[in-house]
Amino acid sequence: MDWNHYRFRSLWALPAPVPAVYEALERVEDYPRWWPQVREVTRLDDTSGVIRIRSVLPFDLTSVMRERRHDPAAGVLEAELSGDIEGWARWTLTARVPGTLARYDQEVVVRRPLLRRLAVPGRWLFAANHALMMRAGRRGLARHLAAV
Repeated sequence: MDWNHYRFRSLWALPAPVPAVYEALERVEDYPRWWPQVREVTRLDDTSGVIRIRSVLPFDLTSVMRERRHDPAAGVLEAELSGDIEGWARWTLTARVPGTLARYDQEVVVRRPLLRRLAVPGRWLFAANHALMMRAGRRGLARHLAAV
């Protein structure tokens, strides 16, 4: 087992139609407005940017995101990640009554040296940190969508 390899899945029930959720999620540069742990997003061009995240643990993770799939008709947004974490992340949106089910899948390898050294004793803590970040993201996006 590679202790630095992670697979995550989160399901967010959101009270808004798929097109509204898709529009919010494709505007990555706006994430810091509604997702507290996304501290900064800097666009590099139309299909890539640098994202800096920090949850409960006292460190930032910075990665370059590059668009791999942008498919509004299918409700899919997917990005390749490189930097402190490398791999991919994908949003898949489906209509549900009422609103949208947003499924977030992520498969990454941690590249940051300190976190690699802490992989075995810290694995459960890193997973809990991610879960807290995702919970806050769901709440933030729901509030954002309600205000729009």
